[in-house]
Amino acid sequence: MAKIGIIGGSGLDDPKLLKDYDEIDIKTKYGKPSSALVTGKIKDVEVVILARHGKDHSIHPTGVNYRANIRALKDVGCTHIIATTAVGSLREEIKPGDIVFPDQFIDFTKRREYTFFDEGEVVHTSMADPFSEHIRKKLIEASNNLGLRYHSKATVITIEGSRFSTRAESHMFRLLGADIINMSTVPEVSLAKELGFEYATVAMSTDYDCWKENEEPVTFEMVMETMKKNSENVKKLIIEVVPKI
Repeated sequence: MAKIGIIGGSGLDDPKLLKDYDEIDIKTKYGKPSSALVTGKIKDVEVVILARHGKDHSIHPTGVNYRANIRALKDVGCTHIIATTAVGSLREEIKPGDIVFPDQFIDFTKRREYTFFDEGEVVHTSMADPFSEHIRKKLIEASNNLGLRYHSKATVITIEGSRFSTRAESHMFRLLGADIINMSTVPEVSLAKELGFEYATVAMSTDYDCWKENEEPVTFEMVMETMKKNSENVKKLIIEVVPKI
């Protein structure tokens, strides 16, 4: 039986998604995860929610203990992960409020713990297709059923943060082939791959970063406001897709 881990980004770690939910504290070899794990069910499927940035959004992107988060979900028996995240759009057609299901990433981080295999056995994990095709297909089907505006594939570039990009960087990332930008997908996705998870991301476009000359440059307040307006769509999507995985 599948057990689904949901890693909630900004505003998307709501325990009310779950029926008969409970909280458990856990500690891993790599330390404590960002929050207590909230366990419960969505339509009879076991689900575990973890708040990536802490319950009060107090953990900055580089400060997230990604290894502890992924290990904690493994330790409680999760087999699949749906990760939600806010992203900036680097393409005209990906509008604020759109949902995106990335299929590739570019790593532009610099200061994070990238692997579980940093001592003892040396393991080189294939990362050609980092996101689960199985979950992505289910997310696309569910989005069609709900009538949501979505993009079925994209390359996400993850930067260190916590600052946003300069205009020069934003234009460079577009030239590199990135479609959306955030601060949290890497190393989360690659760590999940190392432990054998089926992992997929539900990305919500909140802004146009700062490359688009006629748009206001991104601010944290702008991100949170758009997430607040559109998080209900993502919650509906999760409720729709979980029983079908």
